[in-house]
Amino acid sequence: MISTTLLDWYDANARPMPWRVPPGQSRAGIKPDPYHIWLSEVMLQQTTVAAVVNYFTTFRARWPNVHALANAADTDVMGEWAGLGYYARAQNLLKCARIISTEHDGHFPSTEADLIRLPGIGPYTAAAISAIAFDQPSTVLDANVERVISRLYATTEPLPESKPTLRGLAANLTPTHRPGDYAQAIMDLGATICGQKPSCKICPLATDCEGLKQGISDELPNKRPKPAKPVRYGIVYFAYREDGAILLETRPAKGLLGGMMALPTTDWTETEAIEMPPINANWQALATPVKHTFTHFHLVLTVLTTTVVDVSPTRGWFKIPDATTPGKLPTVMRKAYLAAMRNRGWTAHLNHGQVPNVTE
Repeated sequence: MISTTLLDWYDANARPMPWRVPPGQSRAGIKPDPYHIWLSEVMLQQTTVAAVVNYFTTFRARWPNVHALANAADTDVMGEWAGLGYYARAQNLLKCARIISTEHDGHFPSTEADLIRLPGIGPYTAAAISAIAFDQPSTVLDANVERVISRLYATTEPLPESKPTLRGLAANLTPTHRPGDYAQAIMDLGATICGQKPSCKICPLATDCEGLKQGISDELPNKRPKPAKPVRYGIVYFAYREDGAILLETRPAKGLLGGMMALPTTDWTETEAIEMPPINANWQALATPVKHTFTHFHLVLTVLTTTVVDVSPTRGWFKIPDATTPGKLPTVMRKAYLAAMRNRGWTAHLNHGQVPNVTE
Protein backbone atom coordinates (compact mmCIF):
# COMPACT_ATOMS: atom_id res chain seq x y z
CA MET A 1 0.00 0.00 0.00
CA ILE A 2 1.42 3.38 -1.02
CA SER A 3 0.68 5.14 2.28
CA THR A 4 2.36 2.35 4.28
CA THR A 5 5.43 2.44 2.06
CA LEU A 6 5.64 6.20 2.40
CA LEU A 7 5.27 6.09 6.19
CA ASP A 8 8.06 3.51 6.44
CA TRP A 9 10.26 5.80 4.36
CA TYR A 10 9.34 8.78 6.55
CA ASP A 11 10.16 6.90 9.73
CA ALA A 12 13.72 6.53 8.48
CA ASN A 13 14.14 9.82 6.62
CA ALA A 14 12.00 12.52 8.26
CA ARG A 15 13.62 15.94 8.05
CA PRO A 16 14.23 17.53 11.48
CA MET A 17 12.28 20.75 11.90
CA PRO A 18 11.84 22.85 15.05
CA TRP A 19 8.04 22.66 14.88
CA ARG A 20 7.91 18.93 14.10
CA VAL A 21 7.51 15.95 16.41
CA PRO A 22 9.81 13.17 15.11
CA PRO A 23 8.01 10.06 13.87
CA GLY A 24 9.24 7.93 16.76
CA GLN A 25 7.62 10.26 19.27
CA SER A 26 4.53 10.62 17.09
CA ARG A 27 4.03 6.84 17.07
CA ALA A 28 4.25 6.95 20.87
CA GLY A 29 1.30 9.35 20.95
CA ILE A 30 3.19 12.63 21.36
CA LYS A 31 1.60 15.36 19.25
CA PRO A 32 3.02 18.74 18.19
CA ASP A 33 1.84 22.02 19.64
CA PRO A 34 -0.95 23.32 17.34
CA TYR A 35 0.44 26.85 17.84
CA HIS A 36 3.79 25.75 16.41
CA ILE A 37 2.18 24.02 13.43
CA TRP A 38 -0.05 27.00 12.66
CA LEU A 39 2.82 29.46 12.97
CA SER A 40 5.13 27.40 10.75
CA GLU A 41 2.47 26.74 8.13
CA VAL A 42 1.60 30.43 7.80
CA MET A 43 5.29 31.25 7.48
CA LEU A 44 5.79 28.49 4.90
CA GLN A 45 3.18 29.88 2.53
CA GLN A 46 5.09 30.85 -0.63
CA THR A 47 8.40 30.27 1.22
CA THR A 48 10.90 27.46 1.78
CA VAL A 49 11.70 25.58 4.96
CA ALA A 50 15.27 26.90 4.90
CA ALA A 51 14.01 30.48 4.83
CA VAL A 52 11.52 29.92 7.66
CA VAL A 53 13.51 28.09 10.36
CA ASN A 54 15.22 31.16 11.84
CA TYR A 55 12.03 33.21 11.74
CA PHE A 56 10.09 30.46 13.48
CA THR A 57 12.75 30.11 16.17
CA THR A 58 12.71 33.87 16.80
CA PHE A 59 8.92 34.06 16.97
CA ARG A 60 8.68 31.05 19.30
CA ALA A 61 11.29 32.51 21.65
CA ARG A 62 9.73 35.97 21.70
CA TRP A 63 6.07 34.86 21.72
CA PRO A 64 6.00 31.29 23.13
CA ASN A 65 2.23 30.83 22.88
CA VAL A 66 -0.73 32.24 21.04
CA HIS A 67 -1.73 34.50 23.97
CA ALA A 68 1.70 36.13 23.93
CA LEU A 69 1.50 36.70 20.18
CA ALA A 70 -2.03 38.07 20.48
CA ASN A 71 -0.79 40.67 22.96
CA ALA A 72 2.21 41.70 20.86
CA ALA A 73 2.46 45.14 19.28
CA ASP A 74 1.74 45.13 15.57
CA THR A 75 4.99 46.92 14.79
CA ASP A 76 7.03 44.34 16.72
CA VAL A 77 5.49 41.45 14.81
CA MET A 78 5.82 43.19 11.46
CA GLY A 79 9.44 43.94 12.25
CA GLU A 80 10.27 40.31 13.05
CA TRP A 81 8.47 39.28 9.87
CA ALA A 82 10.57 41.61 7.70
CA GLY A 83 12.25 39.72 4.89
CA LEU A 84 9.73 36.86 4.72
CA GLY A 85 7.62 38.77 2.21
CA TYR A 86 3.88 38.60 1.60
CA TYR A 87 3.35 40.92 4.54
CA ALA A 88 -0.42 40.47 4.62
CA ARG A 89 0.39 37.09 6.15
CA ALA A 90 1.84 38.82 9.22
CA GLN A 91 -1.22 41.03 9.53
CA ASN A 92 -3.51 37.99 9.32
CA LEU A 93 -1.27 36.15 11.77
CA LEU A 94 -2.04 38.79 14.39
CA LYS A 95 -5.75 38.83 13.57
CA CYS A 96 -5.92 35.06 13.88
CA ALA A 97 -3.90 34.96 17.12
CA ARG A 98 -6.23 37.50 18.71
CA ILE A 99 -9.32 35.53 17.71
CA ILE A 100 -7.84 32.27 19.05
CA SER A 101 -6.79 34.01 22.27
CA THR A 102 -10.02 35.85 23.00
CA GLU A 103 -12.72 33.70 21.40
CA HIS A 104 -11.24 30.21 21.74
CA ASP A 105 -9.33 30.58 25.03
CA GLY A 106 -6.06 29.88 23.23
CA HIS A 107 -7.18 26.57 21.69
CA PHE A 108 -7.04 26.02 17.94
CA PRO A 109 -9.96 24.30 16.21
CA SER A 110 -9.15 20.77 15.05
CA THR A 111 -11.24 20.55 11.88
CA GLU A 112 -10.61 21.98 8.43
CA ALA A 113 -14.07 23.53 8.38
CA ASP A 114 -13.44 25.54 11.54
CA LEU A 115 -9.82 26.39 10.76
CA ILE A 116 -10.58 27.79 7.32
CA ARG A 117 -12.87 30.40 8.87
CA LEU A 118 -9.87 32.03 10.56
CA PRO A 119 -7.90 34.92 8.99
CA GLY A 120 -5.01 33.86 6.79
CA ILE A 121 -5.90 30.16 6.75
CA GLY A 122 -6.78 28.78 3.33
CA PRO A 123 -7.65 25.21 2.22
CA TYR A 124 -4.08 23.87 2.26
CA THR A 125 -3.14 25.45 5.60
CA ALA A 126 -6.37 24.27 7.22
CA ALA A 127 -5.73 20.72 6.02
CA ALA A 128 -2.10 20.80 7.14
CA ILE A 129 -2.93 22.03 10.66
CA SER A 130 -5.80 19.58 11.02
CA ALA A 131 -3.65 16.63 9.88
CA ILE A 132 -0.32 17.43 11.54
CA ALA A 133 -1.48 19.00 14.81
CA PHE A 134 -4.63 16.92 15.38
CA ASP A 135 -3.96 13.75 13.38
CA GLN A 136 -7.13 14.16 11.33
CA PRO A 137 -7.29 12.39 7.91
CA SER A 138 -7.18 15.71 6.03
CA THR A 139 -5.73 15.83 2.54
CA VAL A 140 -2.86 18.28 2.08
CA LEU A 141 -2.15 19.57 -1.40
CA ASP A 142 0.77 21.97 -1.73
CA ALA A 143 3.22 22.26 -4.63
CA ASN A 144 5.28 19.35 -3.32
CA VAL A 145 2.28 17.05 -3.08
CA GLU A 146 1.02 18.14 -6.51
CA ARG A 147 4.39 17.14 -7.94
CA VAL A 148 4.31 13.70 -6.31
CA ILE A 149 0.72 12.93 -7.25
CA SER A 150 0.99 14.15 -10.84
CA ARG A 151 4.01 11.88 -11.41
CA LEU A 152 2.62 8.94 -9.47
CA TYR A 153 -0.51 8.87 -11.65
CA ALA A 154 1.01 10.38 -14.83
CA THR A 155 -1.48 13.25 -14.76
CA THR A 156 -0.70 15.30 -17.86
CA GLU A 157 -3.46 17.89 -17.53
CA PRO A 158 -1.70 21.18 -16.76
CA LEU A 159 -1.91 23.09 -13.52
CA PRO A 160 -3.95 24.82 -12.26
CA GLU A 161 -6.74 22.99 -14.15
CA SER A 162 -5.57 19.64 -12.78
CA LYS A 163 -5.88 20.65 -9.10
CA PRO A 164 -9.30 19.02 -8.55
CA THR A 165 -8.05 15.78 -10.12
CA LEU A 166 -4.88 15.82 -8.04
CA ARG A 167 -6.84 16.55 -4.88
CA GLY A 168 -9.10 13.58 -5.50
CA LEU A 169 -6.15 11.26 -6.14
CA ALA A 170 -4.36 12.56 -3.05
CA ALA A 171 -7.48 12.07 -0.94
CA ASN A 172 -7.67 8.43 -2.01
CA LEU A 173 -4.16 7.89 -0.65
CA THR A 174 -4.66 9.68 2.69
CA PRO A 175 -4.78 7.02 5.43
CA THR A 176 -6.76 7.05 8.66
CA HIS A 177 -3.71 5.61 10.44
CA ARG A 178 -1.07 8.26 11.24
CA PRO A 179 -2.51 10.85 8.82
CA GLY A 180 -0.37 13.61 10.35
CA ASP A 181 2.85 11.73 9.73
CA TYR A 182 1.63 10.78 6.26
CA ALA A 183 0.95 14.43 5.39
CA GLN A 184 4.49 15.34 6.40
CA ALA A 185 5.88 12.28 4.61
CA ILE A 186 4.40 13.09 1.23
CA MET A 187 5.47 16.75 1.53
CA ASP A 188 8.99 15.65 2.48
CA LEU A 189 9.12 13.32 -0.50
CA GLY A 190 8.08 16.12 -2.86
CA ALA A 191 10.59 18.51 -1.34
CA THR A 192 13.53 16.10 -1.55
CA ILE A 193 13.52 12.98 -3.71
CA CYS A 194 10.60 14.00 -5.94
CA GLY A 195 11.83 17.57 -6.41
CA GLN A 196 12.07 19.63 -9.57
CA LYS A 197 14.53 17.02 -10.89
CA PRO A 198 13.30 13.72 -9.45
CA SER A 199 15.74 11.15 -8.06
CA CYS A 200 13.66 8.20 -9.18
CA LYS A 201 16.34 5.58 -8.48
CA ILE A 202 16.05 6.12 -4.74
CA CYS A 203 12.33 6.92 -4.54
CA PRO A 204 10.33 4.58 -2.28
CA LEU A 205 7.36 4.86 -4.65
CA ALA A 206 9.28 4.15 -7.87
CA THR A 207 7.60 0.80 -8.50
CA ASP A 208 4.16 2.45 -8.24
CA CYS A 209 4.96 5.54 -10.32
CA GLU A 210 3.16 5.70 -13.68
CA GLY A 211 5.11 8.78 -14.70
CA LEU A 212 8.37 6.85 -14.31
CA LYS A 213 6.97 3.85 -16.20
CA GLN A 214 5.96 6.11 -19.08
CA GLY A 215 9.26 7.99 -19.02
CA ILE A 216 7.61 11.37 -18.41
CA SER A 217 8.22 11.97 -14.70
CA ASP A 218 10.77 14.71 -15.46
CA GLU A 219 8.13 16.59 -17.44
CA LEU A 220 5.45 16.58 -14.73
CA PRO A 221 3.56 18.42 -13.48
CA ASN A 222 2.63 20.35 -16.60
CA LYS A 223 1.99 24.03 -15.99
CA ARG A 224 0.41 26.79 -18.00
CA PRO A 225 3.02 29.43 -18.94
CA LYS A 226 2.79 32.48 -16.70
CA PRO A 227 2.16 35.87 -18.29
CA ALA A 228 5.04 38.33 -18.23
CA LYS A 229 5.11 40.53 -15.16
CA PRO A 230 4.72 44.27 -15.69
CA VAL A 231 7.43 46.68 -14.54
CA ARG A 232 6.69 49.52 -12.14
CA TYR A 233 8.88 52.47 -11.26
CA GLY A 234 9.33 54.64 -8.21
CA ILE A 235 11.72 56.80 -6.21
CA VAL A 236 12.94 55.95 -2.72
CA TYR A 237 14.51 58.57 -0.46
CA PHE A 238 17.44 57.88 1.85
CA ALA A 239 18.06 60.77 4.26
CA TYR A 240 21.01 60.28 6.60
CA ARG A 241 21.49 62.55 9.59
CA GLU A 242 25.03 63.12 10.86
CA ASP A 243 24.19 61.68 14.27
CA GLY A 244 23.60 58.30 12.64
CA ALA A 245 19.83 58.40 12.13
CA ILE A 246 17.82 57.78 8.97
CA LEU A 247 14.37 58.99 8.02
CA LEU A 248 11.68 56.28 8.06
CA GLU A 249 7.92 56.22 7.72
CA THR A 250 5.16 53.71 8.40
CA ARG A 251 3.53 52.32 5.28
CA PRO A 252 -0.30 52.47 5.09
CA ALA A 253 -1.95 49.50 6.79
CA LYS A 254 -3.48 48.31 3.52
CA GLY A 255 -1.51 47.54 0.40
CA LEU A 256 2.01 46.27 -0.24
CA LEU A 257 4.29 46.27 2.81
CA GLY A 258 1.27 47.33 4.85
CA GLY A 259 2.14 48.57 8.32
CA MET A 260 5.90 48.16 7.77
CA MET A 261 8.57 50.71 8.55
CA ALA A 262 10.15 51.87 5.28
CA LEU A 263 12.18 54.55 3.60
CA PRO A 264 9.97 57.32 2.16
CA THR A 265 8.95 56.54 -1.40
CA THR A 266 6.75 57.76 -4.21
CA ASP A 267 3.89 55.68 -5.59
CA TRP A 268 4.96 52.75 -7.78
CA THR A 269 3.52 53.16 -11.26
CA GLU A 270 4.12 51.89 -14.78
CA THR A 271 5.17 55.38 -15.89
CA GLU A 272 8.09 57.57 -14.82
CA ALA A 273 7.87 58.50 -11.15
CA ILE A 274 7.34 62.11 -10.10
CA GLU A 275 9.69 63.32 -7.36
CA MET A 276 8.05 63.90 -3.97
CA PRO A 277 10.93 64.36 -1.49
CA PRO A 278 9.96 64.06 2.19
CA ILE A 279 12.18 67.01 3.20
CA ASN A 280 13.86 69.93 1.46
CA ALA A 281 17.47 68.89 0.91
CA ASN A 282 20.16 68.43 -1.71
CA TRP A 283 19.17 65.04 -3.12
CA GLN A 284 21.53 63.03 -5.33
CA ALA A 285 20.54 59.99 -7.38
CA LEU A 286 22.53 56.76 -7.34
CA ALA A 287 23.72 55.70 -10.78
CA THR A 288 22.21 52.23 -10.44
CA PRO A 289 18.56 51.72 -9.44
CA VAL A 290 17.40 49.08 -6.97
CA LYS A 291 15.40 46.23 -8.46
CA HIS A 292 12.99 43.92 -6.66
CA THR A 293 10.37 41.42 -7.75
CA PHE A 294 6.99 41.07 -6.09
CA THR A 295 4.39 38.43 -6.88
CA HIS A 296 2.69 40.39 -9.63
CA PHE A 297 5.28 42.89 -10.87
CA HIS A 298 8.93 43.89 -11.08
CA LEU A 299 9.90 47.11 -9.30
CA VAL A 300 12.67 49.51 -10.32
CA LEU A 301 13.47 52.15 -7.69
CA THR A 302 15.67 55.17 -8.23
CA VAL A 303 17.50 55.85 -4.97
CA LEU A 304 17.95 59.51 -3.96
CA THR A 305 20.24 60.22 -1.02
CA THR A 306 21.10 63.20 1.12
CA THR A 307 23.02 63.98 4.29
CA VAL A 308 21.67 66.53 6.75
CA VAL A 309 22.83 68.07 10.03
CA ASP A 310 19.55 69.16 11.60
CA VAL A 311 16.17 69.04 9.98
CA SER A 312 12.46 69.22 10.60
CA PRO A 313 10.32 67.30 11.16
CA THR A 314 12.03 65.88 14.23
CA ARG A 315 9.83 62.78 14.20
CA GLY A 316 10.58 59.86 11.93
CA TRP A 317 14.34 59.73 12.53
CA PHE A 318 15.71 56.46 13.85
CA LYS A 319 19.22 55.40 14.68
CA ILE A 320 20.36 52.08 13.22
CA PRO A 321 20.50 49.85 15.13
CA ASP A 322 18.10 51.12 17.78
CA ALA A 323 15.93 48.96 19.98
CA THR A 324 13.29 51.68 19.97
CA THR A 325 12.86 51.50 16.19
CA PRO A 326 9.27 50.27 15.66
CA GLY A 327 9.86 47.62 13.06
CA LYS A 328 12.63 46.53 10.73
CA LEU A 329 13.01 47.15 7.05
CA PRO A 330 11.39 44.86 4.46
CA THR A 331 13.72 43.39 1.85
CA VAL A 332 13.19 45.95 -0.91
CA MET A 333 13.90 48.78 1.54
CA ARG A 334 16.95 47.00 2.88
CA LYS A 335 18.28 46.83 -0.68
CA ALA A 336 17.88 50.59 -1.03
CA TYR A 337 19.45 51.17 2.40
CA LEU A 338 22.51 49.05 1.57
CA ALA A 339 22.90 50.66 -1.86
CA ALA A 340 22.83 54.14 -0.35
CA MET A 341 25.22 53.34 2.48
CA ARG A 342 27.77 51.75 0.18
CA ASN A 343 27.52 54.40 -2.49
CA ARG A 344 28.10 57.24 -0.03
CA GLY A 345 31.09 55.44 1.50
CA TRP A 346 29.49 54.78 4.88
CA THR A 347 30.95 51.29 5.03
CA ALA A 348 31.96 51.65 8.66
CA HIS A 349 28.32 51.38 9.61
CA LEU A 350 27.94 48.24 7.52
CA ASN A 351 31.02 46.64 9.02
CA HIS A 352 29.92 47.27 12.59
CA GLY A 353 26.48 45.76 12.36
CA GLN A 354 24.65 48.99 11.64
CA VAL A 355 22.42 47.29 9.05
CA PRO A 356 18.75 46.77 9.88
CA ASN A 357 18.29 43.23 11.16
CA VAL A 358 16.36 41.70 8.28
CA THR A 359 16.79 38.55 6.25
CA GLU A 360 16.26 37.91 2.55
